[in-house]
Amino acid sequence: MGYKLAGCQVLGNCEIDQRINELYNRNHHPLYSYNMDIRDFVKLSDNDLPPELFQLDILDGSPPCSVFSMSGNRENDWGKAKRFREGQAAQTLDDLFFEFISVIRKLKPKVFIAENVKGMLHGSAKGYISEILNKVDEAGYKVQLFCLNSAVMGVPQRRERVFFIGHRKELPYSKLNLDFTMRPIRFGEIRSLAGGPVTKETYQLLKHKTPTDRNLADINNRLFNKQSRFNAAVVWDSIVSPTITSNGDFLRAIDDSKFSDMDYINCQTFPVDYDFNKTSVQYVCGMSVPPLMMKEIATQICNQWFF
Repeated sequence: MGYKLAGCQVLGNCEIDQRINELYNRNHHPLYSYNMDIRDFVKLSDNDLPPELFQLDILDGSPPCSVFSMSGNRENDWGKAKRFREGQAAQTLDDLFFEFISVIRKLKPKVFIAENVKGMLHGSAKGYISEILNKVDEAGYKVQLFCLNSAVMGVPQRRERVFFIGHRKELPYSKLNLDFTMRPIRFGEIRSLAGGPVTKETYQLLKHKTPTDRNLADINNRLFNKQSRFNAAVVWDSIVSPTITSNGDFLRAIDDSKFSDMDYINCQTFPVDYDFNKTSVQYVCGMSVPPLMMKEIATQICNQWFF
């Protein structure tokens, strides 16, 4: 979506989840769609792929990143095959970045972009970054790393993500500059008219909230000395929304209600007419790069490197 907003043509996609692939096709109508594991895509014969995929300006990939999240099990889940959604094939995630590099080697785009969570910069995950950079260099690409916050990129959400942006070594591109300083947008500026119902327990806790509380755990700790409900964010009109995740609760301080679907859509900057095809709006938004964030990155790459 972000690339389309930047004036680019989206040629194709590769997606393992059938339902998400159907959603993608309903909204973007790519010329070439591959509903398969990226490991299987890499094995396809070059003769079975359209010539357009070997002439890409930009190849974008966001290998699933939950195993690197600071809020997850991190190292304890590395190397384990898991089913992350009902009906989805079991897969390991920590090696998918290297499969994406295999796609880079195969298609040889002018530019590649890969997004991941900020947790890749911490602890043992830093070893993955070193190995990724080595593999990208061996593939013939110069790469820069950027840690960007969507809150200063026109997105009403604090979402920090790492972007690997590289180009073929023989191309005479200068160093890319990504310096975004847009005014942060507070939740109250984009909040929908009404939220959804909460449980009785949640409602009672919210009645004791104070302006400094950022989740229900803050209230539980103050009232009962309990460390629980960290995944239930309390979002005030005066602050920028925290990172939208695919699960957990997001609660509106203004009226003690849950985020509506439109709240998620507004925070993630999806178009209001996006067809979510009966898939959870929160799930899709939580698993996505905000379109306006990607638009700003794509626009700068086009302006600095292609035009």
